[in-house]
Amino acid sequence: RRAPPIRGRVSSRRGGFALPWSPRAWSQTARRRRREQAGSGTGSETAATMSRIRPLDMSRKQYQLLADALCKLTKRFNRHEVQCLMKVFSTLVDTFPEQRITVGLDRNKFRSVLHTTFGMTDDMIMDRVFRSFDKDNDGYINMKEWIEGLSIFLRGTLDEKMKFCFDVFDLNGDGFISREEMFHMLKTSLIKQPTEEDPDEGVKDLVEIALKKLDYDRDNKVAYADFEKAVKDDNLLLEAFGPCLPDPRSALAFEEQAFKKSKECTRF
Repeated sequence: RRAPPIRGRVSSRRGGFALPWSPRAWSQTARRRRREQAGSGTGSETAATMSRIRPLDMSRKQYQLLADALCKLTKRFNRHEVQCLMKVFSTLVDTFPEQRITVGLDRNKFRSVLHTTFGMTDDMIMDRVFRSFDKDNDGYINMKEWIEGLSIFLRGTLDEKMKFCFDVFDLNGDGFISREEMFHMLKTSLIKQPTEEDPDEGVKDLVEIALKKLDYDRDNKVAYADFEKAVKDDNLLLEAFGPCLPDPRSALAFEEQAFKKSKECTRF
């Protein structure tokens, strides 16, 4: 059987036959469809996709698209504030030359931000805060993770902050804060006295006190339900094992610096 004829149009060039499409037109159409798909997804999908692009490689249109998606996603910041936080993030990435080949901040650079900006000093707690921000566990905090994390860090509800702190204190991620985990976290908070023969005894005493305050079902470990109930009874227990949230003064200072009412945040 003869193959059906290819429908097209006659081209005047070399007397040949031209198809109704060309490789160039096909490529342009494919790129346009990919852009439309990126913009038509949910806020979370769009933000996740766009956050994989390095800040230095992002076009103005991509920057604005990401800002819109993150504004809808976080609901804690308005559009101006989201753009300002994106600007801060891009500046931080540019500050560290070795970070320019990546899509975000690695553990050491993020810990440097926690220390210099929010006054955190506990290495173990800062490492756990990094893990809480790094939702996809790829070893870097991208733009989406940065703004989502800061939405809880700076303006989260009590429930959000309780969940955040519990995840920080749950060192092995098994859903409980054990005696051993309490001991490791509290040990770094005590200053060793020269006359102390066994400083660990003081830490063990603190663990027992913490268990009496937090362990409602008396099973020698703290589940989230225990932690939630204890913190709602006494908000001071929110950071019982170390400061994992910024104090109000440093948080306010960061916001005042980041959210300056200027046009700088909207520039790219």
